Amino acid sequence: MSCFEEEGSWDLSFSGAGFLGLYHVGVTHCLRERAPRLLRGARRVYGSSSGALAAICLLIDMPTERCCFYLLSLAKRAEQLSLGTFHPAFAPIEHIKEQLQCILPDNIHTLVSQRLGISLTRWADGHNFIAMDFASRDEVIQALVCSLYFPFYCGLIPPEFRGERYIDGALSNNVPFADDPSTITVSPFTGTVDICPQSTSASFFELNTFNASFQISSTNLFLGVSSLLNPDPEVVAHYCRQGYLDTLRFLERRGLTKEPVLWTLVSKEAPSPALGTRDTGHDRGQKAGLSLNWTVPNVLVKDVPDFEQVSPELEAALKKTCVRDPRPWARFRRSRPGRVLTYLLLPCTLPFEYAYFRSRRLVVWLPDMLADLWWMQGWLRSSALGVYSRTKDQLLGLVR
Repeated sequence: MSCFEEEGSWDLSFSGAGFLGLYHVGVTHCLRERAPRLLRGARRVYGSSSGALAAICLLIDMPTERCCFYLLSLAKRAEQLSLGTFHPAFAPIEHIKEQLQCILPDNIHTLVSQRLGISLTRWADGHNFIAMDFASRDEVIQALVCSLYFPFYCGLIPPEFRGERYIDGALSNNVPFADDPSTITVSPFTGTVDICPQSTSASFFELNTFNASFQISSTNLFLGVSSLLNPDPEVVAHYCRQGYLDTLRFLERRGLTKEPVLWTLVSKEAPSPALGTRDTGHDRGQKAGLSLNWTVPNVLVKDVPDFEQVSPELEAALKKTCVRDPRPWARFRRSRPGRVLTYLLLPCTLPFEYAYFRSRRLVVWLPDMLADLWWMQGWLRSSALGVYSRTKDQLLGLVR
């Protein structure tokens, strides 16, 4: 515990997670309930993509219920569309930008400057940039939009931040400062971060990319697909609960909680005292003087029949935000006959929906159209010149 004794000596880092960003909400809620000093004493909070949203919600101390509501609203919106994330009405960046305009206070830039680090990927060269200083509220929103912008999935023209184009920060640095032993890292994918689901796979292979390590397993493959293709709200809520349990395991293994909660969930007897061992693998036990208690069990959501006993507030928030629209027409559309009818009518309705929503996007794009077209022209010209010069050099080399 020595590395967590002096306040301001550790940071928090949230990875990109797509639709599984609610995992981070479960993590932060557990820290608020079980180890609030880890949140109060954190020097900085970093995040990439949806992890940046979790980081800013943590810094403004947003209630758990509101976090669940805002992060699940996009998933519920996509669920209502006949083609899900492939429907022309699905506009994640516009939806998130509208939400940020509503929830962020006017002085957000003064609240989070030098405390929030947003991971961005520069479009021109693919290098990573951590934005930490913000001059205005609009700069904070624009940095978050850039960090969330996944190319082609969210659009064709990357957004702009301080005169440069940036895209999803997870493409260059998915877990900022993951190699720093004083950083508590969080990810919904199994790997070598501090707080993550424990792997049940026998695979020893890892994929080291985007400044993160992912275990090559079917579980991570499923999580990767779920993070991009909209899962059911219940599935997202499941991983939120798992984030809470994984954080409990992290805290109990390091002796940062007063009572062994996980043992009471899987066994009626209290655990026998066990000496900690220095961790040399999964949880980066190279942190100075930190010993780990390997006897702490790995508890899954399926092992907890009544999650309300573990965290009543989190369970109430998830149940409330997962409630579907109770109106008769909405219930009919969710039913099997309603879905069949929707897909049968797609050849007639989809062309009109495509024209309507594309026209709406065009109207929204009009104020930025000239600047975006000018940038695209310059980028195409520079790309063409680069291809021409490389081809010319290769041909001259062959002639020589």
